[in-house]
Amino acid sequence: MKKITLLLLLLLPLLSFAQEDLLSGIDSVATKEKVASAFKGLKIVNLESTKLAAKGDFYFIVAHRFASIKTGFEGFFGLDNAVTQIKFLYGLNDWATVSVARSELAYDVSGKFNLHSQIENGFPIAIVGFTSLAFNNTLKESNYPNMRFEDRMTYVAQLLISRKFSEKLSLEVAPTFFHENFVDLDAQDNSQYAIGVGGRYKIAKRWSVNVDYAAHLNRASGSPYNNPLSIGVDLDTGGHVFQMHFTNSQGIHEAGFLGQTTGDWSKGDIFFGFNLIRVF
Repeated sequence: MKKITLLLLLLLPLLSFAQEDLLSGIDSVATKEKVASAFKGLKIVNLESTKLAAKGDFYFIVAHRFASIKTGFEGFFGLDNAVTQIKFLYGLNDWATVSVARSELAYDVSGKFNLHSQIENGFPIAIVGFTSLAFNNTLKESNYPNMRFEDRMTYVAQLLISRKFSEKLSLEVAPTFFHENFVDLDAQDNSQYAIGVGGRYKIAKRWSVNVDYAAHLNRASGSPYNNPLSIGVDLDTGGHVFQMHFTNSQGIHEAGFLGQTTGDWSKGDIFFGFNLIRVF
């Protein structure tokens, strides 16, 4: 009996090690978790990102687009005149975000909906739907006597598809449909198509470089408008994200920069701007 007891005491450490190995094997089974948001900001620059507000989060966003720096010293390189958008945004739940906004150019309401998250060791991309309804604030009855209320409406639908390749690099593509009830060129179709691309590259703990571009696919020949190209940086201060950028579009709402971009990078006709994002 003493020999058996002694043998069990000698084997006890081995049994403990075996149990730990078995548990560690169970713990090492790969788990398929959601990948953290590919983008820090709700927008890349102009283009919406696949990031949504968390449930119950309330955002206050101020976006400025100053006039063209081409105005030179006389116009203080564009700082004398600006288009300002004020936006209120709310996370209804973890998969739906809604917002209302107003600028000198348009009023708009929008919704963003998570369709599928990027999964670690699983689904390789994040897919988000975005839709907005804008009311053109620049179309006045004094200029267009026959203008009706519904003529000022623009409808936008986008599919935002992103992939976070690493902690530093994220890319996105955004096929887009938008319909303007009123167009200022007879040759331009009311229903229009575009495809946006954008990306973020983290250069420091709180800094990233962001770029986005949208190619209009059925713009009328002879149109004075251009494709929007925007380049900027994001600064994450913890309480808010501050985005500074240069873009050839002074319009901030989707229809404004997708269909009515007036600036031209090749001619130095670009606008400095920023987005200030505060979450409560």
